[in-house]
Amino acid sequence: MKMPKPKKKREGAASTPRTQYAALPWRLNEGRVEIMLVTSRDTKRWVIPKGWPMKGRKPHIVAAIEAVQEAGLIGKVDKTKLGDFGYEKRLSSGASVDCRVEVFSMRVQKQRNQWAEKKQRATRWFECSVAAELVEEPELRDLMVAFCGELSQQKT
Repeated sequence: MKMPKPKKKREGAASTPRTQYAALPWRLNEGRVEIMLVTSRDTKRWVIPKGWPMKGRKPHIVAAIEAVQEAGLIGKVDKTKLGDFGYEKRLSSGASVDCRVEVFSMRVQKQRNQWAEKKQRATRWFECSVAAELVEEPELRDLMVAFCGELSQQKT
């Protein structure tokens, strides 16, 4: 049996996590909060749309751009971050890098018929608690549960 190769860390990765920005896409469907998840390109894990900072663009704008590119989503993104979570990004080189992701709420208005990464990713709406169970990152799971609980209380 072939043994897996040990993960390579980027030099200096342990000291300073890299920043990314993400959208938490949500909608109300028949009174229930739903979250859209997308699959990652390489590992096909369920994640939220996220990406690296873009020069000259504010974090919530970057989150909105990533939601369009990765899932074809159009909507209203809050300017204030909802929270953040950490994860280990696997790079194409085989190395990994620690990331801290700032998350912005995005109330989805529509999904385009075509978008940049449509053929590379699956997208799907999930009831909030199911979406939270499907993501691997514990801090993201906690963020989703808290967000959906808060939205549910506001509806009543």
